[in-house]
Amino acid sequence: MQGEPPNFPNQEMLEKELSDYLSKKYGYRIKVISPMMTPQTKDSQESGKESNGVERIKFDMKPEELEAYLNQYVIRQDDSKAILATKICTHYNRIRYLQRRARFGQEQMVGRIKNNILLIGPTGVGKTYLVKLIAQKLGVPFVKGDATKFSETGYVGGDVEDLVRELVVQANDDTELAEHGIIYVDEIDKIASSQHLIGPDVSRTGVQRALLKPMEETEVDLKVAHDPVSQMQAIEQYRKTGKREKRTVNTKNILFIMSGAFNGLAEIVKKRIQKQEIGFGAEIHSREDDFRFLRHVKAEDLIRFGFESEFIGRIPVIAVLEPLEVEDLFEILKNPRNPIIVGKQEDFRSYGIDIRFDDEALRLLAEKAYPEKTGARGLVSVLERVILPFEKKLPSHGLHHLAITKKIVENPEAELEAMLRDPGTSDNSGVYAKLVEVERSASRAEVLRVRKKFAESYPLVFTPDRTELVINHHVETGIPVEAVFNEVLVQYNQIRAFESGFYEKHGFKIHFDEEAINAIILAALSEDLSASAICGRISVDYDYGFRLIADRSGQTQFVLPKEAVENHQKYLDELIRESYRQYPLGPGEFSKEIK
Repeated sequence: MQGEPPNFPNQEMLEKELSDYLSKKYGYRIKVISPMMTPQTKDSQESGKESNGVERIKFDMKPEELEAYLNQYVIRQDDSKAILATKICTHYNRIRYLQRRARFGQEQMVGRIKNNILLIGPTGVGKTYLVKLIAQKLGVPFVKGDATKFSETGYVGGDVEDLVRELVVQANDDTELAEHGIIYVDEIDKIASSQHLIGPDVSRTGVQRALLKPMEETEVDLKVAHDPVSQMQAIEQYRKTGKREKRTVNTKNILFIMSGAFNGLAEIVKKRIQKQEIGFGAEIHSREDDFRFLRHVKAEDLIRFGFESEFIGRIPVIAVLEPLEVEDLFEILKNPRNPIIVGKQEDFRSYGIDIRFDDEALRLLAEKAYPEKTGARGLVSVLERVILPFEKKLPSHGLHHLAITKKIVENPEAELEAMLRDPGTSDNSGVYAKLVEVERSASRAEVLRVRKKFAESYPLVFTPDRTELVINHHVETGIPVEAVFNEVLVQYNQIRAFESGFYEKHGFKIHFDEEAINAIILAALSEDLSASAICGRISVDYDYGFRLIADRSGQTQFVLPKEAVENHQKYLDELIRESYRQYPLGPGEFSKEIK
């Protein structure tokens, strides 16, 4: 009687075993990923939901973890960050919890209310930025729509459902992933009715009603007459299968986030509060007063503002964002992760120019932007006015660095003219050098913190010299520290793989010493090439040279120093000459060489 057959390993087990074996054999990190397809259930085949993308969503993220992430990027707005982090994390954790219960056959409760969110705040305070950051961190598709476009067309249904269809596009046609996405509707205050149901107010009210079902739960058909792409996909599917397939997206788990400036809402809140005699007696005369009253907004205020009660009932969470002051704008510019300065540095680096900003220049930019009353958007406008002349002229004049100082912000044209007239007498280079050194010192703590994590797993890779290399590359390029560490690890593994491959191909064992490895990695990073490409370039004559040496001395193993990388031809020539000095030709061999 035969025993039971052993369990056949699944795809994940096979990948892990192969990865572990290859890592032990070659001594560096290898991960095997198989293209094997997992079988689909009948339901998934019929609905077109061939999804693995949903697995990358971070359903288990904690509110404080997400809030800490937002704090790295967004200045101020503490209450709003806490509300968004808490309610969005709860939304996705609840989805995971309900999915687990569904596996045991337990039906979901009817009438469950989603954590749809309303963001209230003036322009440029970070409403869209916050939501985009959250979607990116969680790994969910994100779509932004403008409510004014809905009311302009007067079409009460199609545009709203098009946002859901756009989620499928953002999810690479993965409908299951799209069903867990975020739809962000801006300028939602513009579809509030003025209570006079004539003209555009009918359209505005109609758009509110069109949003009701998607905000709660409905099925949105992906094939529509006004979308030729969906029509072509349906035709192609019919050609392949001979079946008419109806693909839909369920909006039950799609999170809707609305936002707007809500001008005039603060006055409505104030009247209600004064009527209740809570003690607010001052007249509204600034955005700061607006914020003070808006913090007390209730559903009844939004209904008086012009929203349908059914619509407001589907947005249970309200967050009010604060207006930004000069100091806030300055802190935004100082933040090393802010997209305004980083984006401008990327613009200049595309021309081979490294640009730096001193604190006095950043503060003056913030002071110039504040009167525009457009928040962070004002910073972009002011910065462009200062930088544009330099962005136009410097790429043609061979300057490779620039320090933006207070003098440049005050009079950019005159400073640019003086700089181009006599670059040697400009003090800009000295200021630039100081700014680079300041950033290098500031980066060291973060680099050492990240290095500790990498060094625990790869102690031989991340030596002190290599840590300095990471600091320098991070400061020069602005690439995040962790990304540089990962790249160095990849380059190191490529070097070791090249050593193994050289032996298998040519029969000579080579080993780059630590300084040589540093030189290869530095060359790869600076030239934006792989370490394999650098090794291939410097070793083009190694096989021939090593054979000459082996014929004289029998040597088949070579430890290659830094010189073998930086001037490989000279190093190889000297190595051959030294071999011939140690093992000179005999009389008979000399005659053979002549022949």
